[in-house]
Formats: sequence, C-alpha cells, structure tokens
Amino acid sequence: MQHEPSRKPEDLEDHLLGLIEAARDQAREDPFRNPVLAVTLAITRRFDRGEISADDLGPLFARLRAESLTARAARLRSYVGLATGPVDPAASVPARLVTAAADGHDGFDRFAAFIHRTAFAVVFTAHPTFGMPRVVANLLAEAASLPDAAAGAALIERAAALSTRPDAPITLDVEFEQACAAANNGRLALDAFNGALLDAARARWPERWAELTPRPFAIASWVGCDTDGRTDIGWWDTLRYRLISKRMQFDRVMRELPGTAGCRTVRALAEDALAAVNRQLAVAPRLGEKPSLESVHRFALALIIERERAQTDAGALVAGLTAALETADDADDKRRIAILRAGVATHGLSNALPHFRLNASQIHNAVRRVIDLEGEPADAARRRSHLATIHALLNDVRPVAVDFGALAAERASAARLMMTIAQILKHVDGTHPVRFLIAETETGYTLLAALWLARHYGIADKLEITPLFETASALEQGIRVLDDALRNPHWRQYLKRIGRLTVQFGYSDSGRYVGQLAATFWIERLRLRITEMLVQNGLADIELAIFDTHGESIGRGAHPTSLRDRLAYLAPEDARDRARKAGIKVRLESSFQGTDGYLLFGTEALAEASVARISEHVYALDIAEDDSFADYALGDEDSGADAKDDPIYSEPDFALEFFTAARQDMEALVDDPGYAALLGTFGPSLIDRTGSRPVARQSDNGGPARITHPRQMRAIPNNAILHQLGFLANSLHGIGRAAQRGPDLFRDLRRDSVRFSRAFRLVQHAASVGDLDVMRAYIDTLDPAVWLERARRTQKDFRRDELVVIAGALERLDLASALRSLFGRLTRDWLDLTAAAPDLPVMSARLTLLHALRLALIHRIWFLAVHIPGFRPQAGISREQLLERFLRLDIDGCLKLLDEIFPVTPDPTLGLNFGEPAGPRDVGTYEAEHANLFQPIRRMFDQVREISGMIQHEVGAFG
Repeated sequence: MQHEPSRKPEDLEDHLLGLIEAARDQAREDPFRNPVLAVTLAITRRFDRGEISADDLGPLFARLRAESLTARAARLRSYVGLATGPVDPAASVPARLVTAAADGHDGFDRFAAFIHRTAFAVVFTAHPTFGMPRVVANLLAEAASLPDAAAGAALIERAAALSTRPDAPITLDVEFEQACAAANNGRLALDAFNGALLDAARARWPERWAELTPRPFAIASWVGCDTDGRTDIGWWDTLRYRLISKRMQFDRVMRELPGTAGCRTVRALAEDALAAVNRQLAVAPRLGEKPSLESVHRFALALIIERERAQTDAGALVAGLTAALETADDADDKRRIAILRAGVATHGLSNALPHFRLNASQIHNAVRRVIDLEGEPADAARRRSHLATIHALLNDVRPVAVDFGALAAERASAARLMMTIAQILKHVDGTHPVRFLIAETETGYTLLAALWLARHYGIADKLEITPLFETASALEQGIRVLDDALRNPHWRQYLKRIGRLTVQFGYSDSGRYVGQLAATFWIERLRLRITEMLVQNGLADIELAIFDTHGESIGRGAHPTSLRDRLAYLAPEDARDRARKAGIKVRLESSFQGTDGYLLFGTEALAEASVARISEHVYALDIAEDDSFADYALGDEDSGADAKDDPIYSEPDFALEFFTAARQDMEALVDDPGYAALLGTFGPSLIDRTGSRPVARQSDNGGPARITHPRQMRAIPNNAILHQLGFLANSLHGIGRAAQRGPDLFRDLRRDSVRFSRAFRLVQHAASVGDLDVMRAYIDTLDPAVWLERARRTQKDFRRDELVVIAGALERLDLASALRSLFGRLTRDWLDLTAAAPDLPVMSARLTLLHALRLALIHRIWFLAVHIPGFRPQAGISREQLLERFLRLDIDGCLKLLDEIFPVTPDPTLGLNFGEPAGPRDVGTYEAEHANLFQPIRRMFDQVREISGMIQHEVGAFG
C-alpha cells in the first residue's frame, strides 16, 4: 500500500501500527521474515522518500508519550488499589484491628502492646532508577490519584508535552529531595492510619484511648547514608542530610501542634530546637565541596555547642506532647497531639529513620589494621581460624573516644562510617538504634568483625548489624553465615541485648544471575531455615526483621499486578505462618527505589492507598481467621486454590527440581559470551544516566569499556538493557526447560498453587513486554551478513556503499557468531515455555513500533557516520575505531571528539599580530559537516533516548 504523506500524528501512528500488524501477519506465513526488521526497513525507506520527516517525529512522540503515560497512570492507580468512591471506616484495617482486640480486663493492655510494635517499614532508597523528569513523575502521580482517566487527561497532556528523559544532572541532593517528598507523603499516610486507629480505640475505650502511642509502621531511608561502592559522599554530607531530616521533623511538630496554652511548653522546646538545627545547617558544608579543615571545625563546633538546644533524643519531646495531651480539653486537639506523638515516638527526631550501608570488604579492610589475618575472610579453608581470631579480638575490645577531629582524619571507609554514626547518635538523634547494612556478606566473620568495630566505637547497643544475602552463594550459605555468628557468645549476647535479628534479602543480583523466579525460591528457602535456626537456638523471643530490597521491575523482584501481590510475593503466606506458629515476631521491611518506587507515594492519596495495602498484608491474620481481602491471593477464580494447602509445599521435590533447573539454565546464560555481547555492545548507550552514582569505567581509547561478562555492569543497567532490547531474559529464561520436566504438574501448580501462580505472573508480564522478534532485530542489526545481504538487494548505489562499510565495521567487532548462538539458546527455552504455557500474552503493537522506530533511527545514525571525512588519528583513535564506537552508540564521546577534529569556530589567533611573519594555519571551519552530519546525528540520538524513555513507561519501570 502506497503511503500518502501526512503530518497528522494520529494518521502517522495508525499507518505505522498497520505496518506492524501487516508484518506480523506476513511473518506467520513466512518463517524466515523478521516482522520488526521489516518494519524498520519500511520506516527507513519512508524517511528516504521524505514521507516521514524529522518534524513529523515530535508530534508523533507526543502522541505516543500520552498513550504510554495514560496507561501507566491507570496501572499505578490499580496497582495500589486506590478506591474510586468513599470507603466505609468500619471496614478499614484500623477499625477491624480494634474490633478484633480481646475482651477482658487486660484487653486494652494487650492491644496497646500489639500496636506499639512496628510491624512494617517503608524504606526509600536511592538506587539509580530516577528514569523520568521529576515534573513528569509528579504529573503522572497526580493523574493516577484522580478518580477516572478523563479527569487526569489534562495532566497527562502536560506530561506528554515534555521529554521522557531524566533530569540532568541527577545529584545526591536531587535524590534526597525526591526521597523526602515521598517520605512526607508516607508520614501523612501513617498519620491518617494512626488517626483512624485512635478514633476506633476512642469509641471502644473512651477512658484510655489517649494512652495509646501507635507505631505499626515506620518510614526509613538510606539516601545519603549508602556508601557501598561510593567515595563521593563525605561524612559531612551524611550529617547534613540527617540534620535536614531532623529539621523536617521539628517543622512537622511546629505545624501540627495546636495553638493552645497547654502546648506552650512543648512548642517552646520544639521552636528552640528548630532554631538550633537551622544554625547548625547554616555552617554545614555543601554537596560536592571538599571542605577545608576550618569549615569542618566550624561545623563540628556548631554541632557540639548547639547540641543541648537542638535535642538529641525524642524523650523530652514525647514527654512534652504527653503533658499537652493530658491537659487538652478539645477532642480534635487531643487527636492531633496523639497522632503527632505517635509519629515522634516512631521516628525519633527524624523525618525518616536512617539506614547506613557499605560492603563487606570495607569491614574486612578496617579490621585488618588490628588483626593479623592470613588469606581472605571468605576462604573456606581458613574459616575456623578466622572465626577464632575475631573471637579473641572481641574478648579484649574496649570502646574509644570519638571526636570530629578523629573522624576528619580517618581514611578507612568502614571505620569512618562507624565514627559518623557515633557522632550522629551523639549529636543529632540517638533515640532509636540505626540500621547498618552490609552488602556481599558471605561469612560469619563479617558479622563478628562489624560487631568488633561497633564495640570499638561504643555504638554496639545502637547498631542493628544486618547481612545482605543476594548472590547465589550467599543465598546458599546464608544459614551457615548466621550459624557461625550465633555460635559466638559475643554475637548471641549482642542479639539478646538489642532484641532483634535483622537480615536483608536482595532480588537484583540474585535475579540476574539465577533468574527471578529461582531467586525468590532460594530466598524463601533461606527465610524458612532462619526461622528454624532461631527456634533451635532458643531465640524465638528475638524479633526477626526481614528487609526485602527489590527493584520496581519484575527482573529485580517487584510483582507486576498489584502491591498486594508484591508484598505476598516477597513475604509468602507459608513463611509468615511458620514464624507465627513458632512464636517469632516478624518485622517486614520493603524498599521503594527511585522515581518508580516513589510514585507509589507520589501523592497523599497514593500513599494512603499504599499504606492501606500494607496494613492488609501485615494484619490479615490478626483481623480474620483466613484471608478475607478480595484478590489478595492470586489464582484462577474457579480453581479452588488455597494458600493454606498450597501444593508447592506438598510437592517439594518437584519445586526443588523446577527451580534448580531454571537456575542452572540462567547461570549458563549469564556465562554465555553472546549474552555479554548482547548487553554490552550498544545496550548501555540506549539509556540515560539515572542516578548520582559515578559513571561506568572507560576503555583505554576513551570509549565505553568492552563488557565480557554481566558482572562488569551493575544490576540496574543490566535489567534496564533487557527492557530496552525487548526480551526480559532474567524473568523468562530457564522456565521453559524447567516446565518440561513435568508438564502436567507444572499446569497443576499454575492452577492450584497460590504461591506458584503468583510467581508465574512475573513470567506472564515479561512475555507481554518481550518478543524474540524484537531481540532478533537487534541481534541482526549487529550481524554483518544481514547488512551485506541488504547491500546485495538494494537498488541505490549510495546506500550499497554505506551498507558495505557498516558490514566491514561490524565484522571487526566480531559479535555475530556469539549472538547467533545466544539467540538459539533463548529460542529453545522459549519454545519449551510456550509449549507448557501456550496462553502467554504477546507484546503490544505500540511497544513493537517503538522498537522499530528506534532501530530505524539507529540505522540512519550509522548511515551518516559512514560519511564522516577522513582524519589523522586523534588521541590514538583512527577513523575506523571511531566508526566502531558509532556502532556501539557512543555518540556523546564520538561527537565530542569530532568537535575537536572538525571545529566549527575559526582559529581565534587569526587577525592577531604576534610581532613576526604569520606561520601556516588551518583557516577552514567545518560548518557543512556539523550541519549535515554531526547535528543530525545528535538530533537522532536524542530521539533514540527519547524512545527509550517511552519503552520504560510501556514496560512499567526503568530497570
């Protein structure tokens, strides 16, 4: 069909979507035809004929953005279960909790003890997933908060007029501001929940309700406190962020306190403290500064001099609020004060509780200064001797004094962080113990070494040492790590004194190395073994805190269908039930990462809905004998699936074999050279920088480093690149072969197992946003044979020459063989999966079109790059090497180099008299090259990244 040129975006979109559908139909008849590459070629030809111009893409992109954002807003609203009408207060969790409280003389006291324990914490992290502009995120959240799509259409239209690409630069300050905005909405939602709880309690216990200080949920954050793999965060930055959090807490107190005489004393305390904190912040060094010793000294003195006025413990503030509550006469005033007191009792003098994080190797390096350790701590052959050595060190540890001078002089990162925490507890807020997360914990020695450091700096009683189990080996060896620590009397005494064992489970590295479904099985297995270990060691009276650190995409552990299912996926019914039967109190914590995660708390309405879903998850068994929340457990409506009699647990052998087979296939995929080539060739260049972490390392010739194994990139870009290449291998691969081990049992589990069907929804979602035809199009784009075949068929001499040059450059990259082998591996497993689950959804035509459009732009960039004039090697880079960098889409680096080689501005020395005869100069400029080559390449690459942002919205998360 001949396309008539049209500038109307809706007509152009309809035409291009028609091309997608027609190509798919033709591919069903012609198995050798790739429908995505066919549409890419069709779009390229329309560009060549002028039927699509650069000016057409802007309106088309705005239309596609609006459609993606509209769909995402609807999903967000549905995901958190935002009600469309009024909610019956009597049916809410707070009211039902009060109703379910025991009768009798001690009923109130038992309820008070129950609701005074924090059962869940929302943790905002600064993972680099800030994948969209803040203004777009705000508009998206506002649109999702409105009762219907039509009401939010104007907001979506405003958002669609803006770029999808993230703000630049994204600094730690920007991340902190966004985390604080989400935390503020979270705090408002907690206040609303606590208010409803107090209202119900007042109706049941009118004489005693004011004694309650409910703390069921907490807000926490590690933004500004996460130093794992980072050297760009100074200790003064961390202190400044904690002071800002403290100021926000006092701002809240001043804002919410009634203006009554009974509140005068506590208001004066808060007012004085707020003024003191502001004076401390006035002299705090700013982000990015390398402060002088004088400025550090000035900041330290402000912290010390203002310490008493600024308050360092919430006890006096809580006491003042209690006194104000007792003297208040007005019912609304009493309610406001009671809610405020609950927030202060939960969070101390902070807007959000702090989580600090570093790496196990940093702990080991700090302790090496005082211990003569042979070999590495993870060396299994020396395990016993290492444990004995650290035990001996713990026997003799004595706390040392910590001052800001010692902190300023300290060079070891773990010691410096311990000292920073000591100063925060001493001079900022010491109300509650703080979380201390240790990444890559693979030996009990790490926990004991961290305990020695905590004792050495005098903060062991205020530090919750938390191992992170995420790698495959850590998930397998995690129970031995904890058991080795528990065999040490110092660790057992520490746990009993602090009253809590805290563990962190990671879903990012585990998901990308063993596959997401397999990862959740191994995590649940470790969780059950920890419960058994506590019982066997007589520690059932110790609270178990489990912090699930997952991303916002399925490849990193976020369930796609609803927040209810996400929470149940992370904390399955069986694991929770076993802990309950063992008498172990469990505190659950869950991460919400970057812009994608903060969206769930993007408005007060979204935050309240999120907290409502959390409360249903946490308290389901406290207000009903079985799960009475609609859609809480997944499974087909007519299947009779029962979470209490789940066959995944009654068929443990099949489950073990299934997830082991999936894991083995994923591990083999990760080690496949073609997988590294797929991820690393131009995948990293498809995505913008989405966080404040330092950029990736560079190669010797200035371009992006050649990736030879996925471990050379972080989990988030790894996952994001899979989104961008159109096949979510870490959620799909290996499931097919695993299913074929027992196809009938696999189908039975999908039908009858709540746990398995919930997990399988990740596979279903991955299939809906993935397509092997899309991935094949990217692989074929890197295959010189495809370009040579195209050169053989083309009727245009100029295009034939371009195609041959590109094929030659691709031959030098030498990727095709490994990529073809990889595609065969992926296809074989996909065929097994579709045979076992023929009902899997397919990628939408709109998402497929985005991939085809972007491929067409990439090809056009390459066509222009071929015409870059020859030049002498610059900075060790030849024209051939530059073209190879263009093929890897290192466009920013290439254009920067070309600006130097082909300047657009004339030589600034021309016309100046230097007092002697003028020597030869290159007097030419290169306006034509810039206008015809470099600027169009820049414009098209911006469009490539723009499409990446739209793909992010279609998939539902950045990475």
